[in-house]
Amino acid sequence: MYLKIKMMQLINFLPFKEREAIAVTSGSTEEPSTIIQFLYHSNTQMLNILEKTAEQCSHISRTYSIGQSFEKRDLLVIEFSNNPGEHELLEPEIKYIGNMHGNEGVGRELLIYLAQYLCSEYMLGNTRIQNLINTTRIHLLPSMNPDGYEAFNSTPGEVRDAGGRNNAQNIDLNRNFPDLTSIIYSQRRLRHYPQQSLICACVCILKVAPETYAVMKWIRSLPFVLSANFHGGDLVVSYPYDLSKSPRGNMFSPTPDEQVFKQLARTYADAQAADVAMASHDTYSCGSKFDDKRGIVNGAEWYSIAGGMADFNYLHTNCFEITVNLGCDKFPPKEDLYTHLCHWSVFYSVFQVHNGIKGIVKNEDGHGIKGATVSVKGIRHHITTAENGDYWRLLTPGIHVVAASAPGYAKARKRVHLPSNMQRAGRVDFVESEQGEAERQEKPWWWSYFAHASNQNPTWLLRN
Repeated sequence: MYLKIKMMQLINFLPFKEREAIAVTSGSTEEPSTIIQFLYHSNTQMLNILEKTAEQCSHISRTYSIGQSFEKRDLLVIEFSNNPGEHELLEPEIKYIGNMHGNEGVGRELLIYLAQYLCSEYMLGNTRIQNLINTTRIHLLPSMNPDGYEAFNSTPGEVRDAGGRNNAQNIDLNRNFPDLTSIIYSQRRLRHYPQQSLICACVCILKVAPETYAVMKWIRSLPFVLSANFHGGDLVVSYPYDLSKSPRGNMFSPTPDEQVFKQLARTYADAQAADVAMASHDTYSCGSKFDDKRGIVNGAEWYSIAGGMADFNYLHTNCFEITVNLGCDKFPPKEDLYTHLCHWSVFYSVFQVHNGIKGIVKNEDGHGIKGATVSVKGIRHHITTAENGDYWRLLTPGIHVVAASAPGYAKARKRVHLPSNMQRAGRVDFVESEQGEAERQEKPWWWSYFAHASNQNPTWLLRN
């Protein structure tokens, strides 16, 4: 049970020792223990492990494909939940994506081992893992670019730099999403813009890779709240925007949710720093240029990219995505792989999904309202409710004025105080009352001023 002991030690901030192989006791005392060897898995081996893991923990896990790569390899996801395959009311959903660039193998292996760990620890009775899975729906996509991985891993080491990063069409998948950020910048002087419909103008003029298209459909189909995309090449956690607002080059370009993203990134980075300190491999100067920022950076300030996945998540869905760079060696030798997989900080990101507020937006009959808008005063970025009217809004501690609105209903507002020591999301529900015919008509710009001043709707000022 070395894996169980080591992982729990790290969760409780205690030191641990390295192991080349880790024994994990299965859920049944009658079955022999399973040995996890740290090595690179082929695409076939990866699929087999994910399927076997889901079979072993079929009551909390399942696998499903979100599509295929250009060379027809399955993009397989493994899900963990106390009700796999179903979205449960008020239960947040989180996704982890690895191997977006085929020549970056650490994130891929990390998620393969994470899947096995979640299954084994749940079966062993680890209450923290059981509580996590019972309250969170977790989706792991170890390889978004299996074609690139196959090309890179099958190439002799001395010529590996020749390819593998991009997909089989030679497309960089992290430059291939609709560039909604440019539209935001071009419209930033307008008071309102159609955030959730920005995709239409971009897709028509973009050559979308099948892997990109599959992920776009995936993140549209489920109400993801939080996401992490695992890369290699440095040791830092970056966050949106990834596209600079300056056409001249790299420049600090925050989203309206700068404080939320900084909290998410810093929580992961602090834990990642502890991981690296406990590992014995020589990290030389890896990540040192981010020391003054405590291991985090705004993506556009680091290096600007258009068409990134993190920006697309934020601007087209409710999902907040950070990009985790796991180390400077993108594809370390297999004998050193274990020391590069000491990134158990993945758990800290999962727990972050339970920060902020959650609730249900209902009508007066008690039915949830799908697609209602939930906004926070002072943050020019709204989220929308899911199928049954439930929502999740990541927020930092403090006092927030939250509003819910939907077509045909009057806007409802609540003042919310989130203390810094909260361990779970605050529950904030809204009951929307239907508007009369006069209220449903588009209001003139001065409407809110007079409504606030007289504490009643100024219908007398409307022309007959």
